[in-house]
Amino acid sequence: MAQKPFLSVVIPSYNEKKNFNRGVLEQVEGYLEKQSYSWEVILSDDGSGKLLEDFAKSHKNFRLLKNKHAGKGPTVQAGMLSAAGEWRLFTDFDQSTPIREIEKLLPYSQRGFEVIIGSREIVGAARDKEPWYRHIMGRGFNALVQLLAIPGILDTQCGFKLFSEQAAEELFSKMVIYGRQKERSDAFTGAFDVEILFLALKNKFKIREVPILWKHYETDRVSPIKDSIRMLIDIIKIRVAESQGKYHHSETNS
Repeated sequence: MAQKPFLSVVIPSYNEKKNFNRGVLEQVEGYLEKQSYSWEVILSDDGSGKLLEDFAKSHKNFRLLKNKHAGKGPTVQAGMLSAAGEWRLFTDFDQSTPIREIEKLLPYSQRGFEVIIGSREIVGAARDKEPWYRHIMGRGFNALVQLLAIPGILDTQCGFKLFSEQAAEELFSKMVIYGRQKERSDAFTGAFDVEILFLALKNKFKIREVPILWKHYETDRVSPIKDSIRMLIDIIKIRVAESQGKYHHSETNS
């Protein structure tokens, strides 16, 4: 049996030709090859096709996971549950948070934390070239998250989160709102991060928020008004699922 890798890096993908051509996967590979620990990269694909397939075939430690088109939440979920690492990071394909930022998260894995999340909001974080409307949108959304679902976490939406093997297996298998969805026709990210962190708090996993560097890259996938409304609806769905007892069976770590 192959040795379990120390780190699994899960990279969800959807129509990533532009980012692929920027050489982001080569950057990830170049960084990981310099590390002393064992690793794997899972390209959890939601619609990027042959580019990723060819890359995975020709690069050691990279694996392609093909998924039914269902959006980012189920795509990340599939990758995290398919991973074999003792620690499992999901990171955005565009590398808005560079893979090297994991150096800021990993020390907390030795301090008893099981869910370690990159944050753009706490002291020490840095944002590069972020449009003002994105910042305002993020602040407003987080205020609602704090009020309705997850008090105490300043940035739930940064796409750079590290989980222990146990936390990943328990939390991603218990998703209700964003787990195992039917096909959908758009790339709406939704509030799947909120659901995961809601479950982490509910199940009493130790969470640490860590300041990271985040760079803005232009995308046509964000609609400030439309997406804000849809994400608010998602938060309400999480609260409704909780009130209906759909997460009750998740309390396995208390």
